[in-house]
Amino acid sequence: QVQLVESGGGLVEAGGSLRVSCAASGLTFSNIGMGWFRQAPGKEREFVAAISTSVTYTDYADSVKGRFTISRDNAKNMVFLQMNSLKPSDTAVYYCAADPRRGLANPSYAYWGQGTQVTVSS
Repeated sequence: QVQLVESGGGLVEAGGSLRVSCAASGLTFSNIGMGWFRQAPGKEREFVAAISTSVTYTDYADSVKGRFTISRDNAKNMVFLQMNSLKPSDTAVYYCAADPRRGLANPSYAYWGQGTQVTVSS
């Protein structure tokens, strides 16, 4: 059974930093692309960042380029999202996703975590 468990969300002031993590189990992690998506209240879920299996390719939404960094540790079956220079508009539930079916930035991932709340105060 595939499980994705996010952690590290919380409340931070604007301009601050936060790192969210995702622990994966039940899959061959090193063979699977991983992504982060987010959903703010009243809005659709949107792509944030993704990383390929070999770590050689990453992709970011324009809104987070230069501020967020995605990384993965294949030995620990974990993926991370380092978020710097946070803005109130980054407030959302952040979801980890595994096994993209239509490209890394497309939300058609096979597996999803339960999400972790990130709140940025102004």
